[in-house]
Amino acid sequence: MAGNSARRNRRNPGSKKGASVGTGGHSRKALQGKGPTPPGAERKGHPKQRAANAAIKRERDAKARAGMRRAGGGGRGGRGGAGSAELVFGRNSVVEALQGDVPANALYVQQFIDTDDRVRDAFQAANDRGIPLMEAPRPQLDQMTGGMNHQGLVLQVPPYEYAHPDDLLVDAADAGQDALIIALDGVTDSRNLGAVVRSAAAFGAHGVVIPERRAAGMTAGAWKTSSGAAARLPVARATNMTRTLEAYQKAGLMVVGLAADGEAEIGDLELLTGPVVIVAGSEGKGLSRLVSETCDMRVRIPMSGLTESLNAGVAAGIVLYEAARLRAKR
Repeated sequence: MAGNSARRNRRNPGSKKGASVGTGGHSRKALQGKGPTPPGAERKGHPKQRAANAAIKRERDAKARAGMRRAGGGGRGGRGGAGSAELVFGRNSVVEALQGDVPANALYVQQFIDTDDRVRDAFQAANDRGIPLMEAPRPQLDQMTGGMNHQGLVLQVPPYEYAHPDDLLVDAADAGQDALIIALDGVTDSRNLGAVVRSAAAFGAHGVVIPERRAAGMTAGAWKTSSGAAARLPVARATNMTRTLEAYQKAGLMVVGLAADGEAEIGDLELLTGPVVIVAGSEGKGLSRLVSETCDMRVRIPMSGLTESLNAGVAAGIVLYEAARLRAKR
């Protein structure tokens, strides 16, 4: 009889009525809860999630722009801050930097670049110097250079390691020589700085001192102009040029400033034979007032009346030659 059936609560396949035995939630088809509804910022397609993603992208782009500012951007070698890398881009600029022994961390090359003689020269120079080649899509190079015309080549130059002004005195003492130092006051042309470094190395100076602010730094352009001398001669940065010169005076050095209206001529100047700091200013403004007042003597380079002034690179070279000549006669 139906009431005595051992199959309790079993539904007749042909009937829609009656209870059916469930799985008890143990089979693979059991229903599972999804838990509480997640916040809007975590739900795909939700307006709050789109807003959160946009905020993350803005922050990432801001960091990328800050990185580009630190890295520099001029095609001829933009100057970054202290301890910052520099980017050199453009085919001619990159080839000149590589062939001028400018130090580099990597050469970024655009994917599917159209090769020419300059690209091949860049590849060859980088390979000879063991500089890694990094292939990158054009949008990445555009972002690195701030949208400038990089022509598919971007060279990353490491930050220059500046010495401390006191290190130059130590180097002179270690060599058993009277210190011969060049200081630049307000020189903003990196090529002038490179020329001074080259002359200083050629005539036996112990280093170059430059201001930390409002002055040219050791960029790729300065490296190239120095023709490798920047790798041999230390360049120091002074937080305050006047105080640095005063510290040199306390250490026994004479401070000689170059000025068009100097009270003495540079020829046969006895001060150049001892420990001395030669200070050169910019071609236009010359020495600043405080630096000029700190000098023990201001001297001039004799010139014809047709020439009013010389740039720092030329003036420093003349004075350094005279110092080397006088010291050789001792």
